[in-house]
Amino acid sequence: MTEMTSQSPSVLTEEQYAVQYDRLDNEPLSVAVVDAVATFCDDDVTELEPLHYTINADALERLFEPRADGLRSGGSVTFEYNDCLVTVDADGEIRVETA
Repeated sequence: MTEMTSQSPSVLTEEQYAVQYDRLDNEPLSVAVVDAVATFCDDDVTELEPLHYTINADALERLFEPRADGLRSGGSVTFEYNDCLVTVDADGEIRVETA
């Protein structure tokens, strides 16, 4: 996810960062979330507290993983992490903004 392509566009402003996560990729969603927050905050991922201190990362993964009947088409989850408001949508978008 650190390398953006035309298939995974990102938008970074002072107020918000948004990136498209490929749910069929091998990279865990939790890693993509931490990368997005680090990019928005202009921090290294090693400077952030572990995501599992804020949210159950395994549950987050399971919520949006591909299902036997296809990908989840609706829903989102929003939580605070590293003084940011993070929203993960079922369509794969990760949005980060100041909390």
